[in-house]
Amino acid sequence: METQGARADRLRLLLAQFDQAREMAQVRLTGLGDEEYLWEPVAGCWSVRRRGEATTPLAYGPGEWVLDKGAPDIPASEYAEVARQAADGMSVSRIADDWSVGVERVEQVLAHTGTPEPDEVPVTTIAWRLGHLHSCMAGQWEWTFGERREEPELLVDFSPSAGPALMRFWALTDRWRESVAALTDEQLDTVGLSQYPYGSDPGEPFVGVLAGANLEFIHHMAEIAVLRDLHRARFAGPG
Repeated sequence: METQGARADRLRLLLAQFDQAREMAQVRLTGLGDEEYLWEPVAGCWSVRRRGEATTPLAYGPGEWVLDKGAPDIPASEYAEVARQAADGMSVSRIADDWSVGVERVEQVLAHTGTPEPDEVPVTTIAWRLGHLHSCMAGQWEWTFGERREEPELLVDFSPSAGPALMRFWALTDRWRESVAALTDEQLDTVGLSQYPYGSDPGEPFVGVLAGANLEFIHHMAEIAVLRDLHRARFAGPG
């Protein structure tokens, strides 16, 4: 039987994971300059762009600079998650709302058999990956610990400069960590503690939301680190 002490250990473990990931990310992002931040390694990248110059139909942001965003869809990597949602009793219409797609798209995913074809996803810049992570974390904070009034897509004033973008992002991670560290064990088990409207947060215990947020942080920072490695290798002089 699970004891109260063991339950509380979940938070310490998730905080330790987040702290280590953040420490590693800060080291890897040291010295990031504007040219590298906006570097587009291939044609057709998604990035941070001036309003009116975005290359995607749903680019968003409250100011002069917006983050590229395409039409919503269910990626092949999430087909198994959709199947789990249906197996857990979620209706097709509710799943469609969760993924911001039509009912027919959910039905198509649920009817799929075999291994899905790999997604054709855009290559994104460091600016986009950092901006996307910043936007998600800002929205989750607002709709968990804040007043839940601001539209998630209007919370981050995206910047074309690495310095200001990182300064604002690290400030947000400090606020996120401080709020998470104050949670009680009961709150960790509360379904819907986060009402963040993009994703499954309202239907999950917050401990699951928190684990997912850590995963999102780790995976985006790993992508950014690889882009930095590629940029250095491409533009380094002969060895």
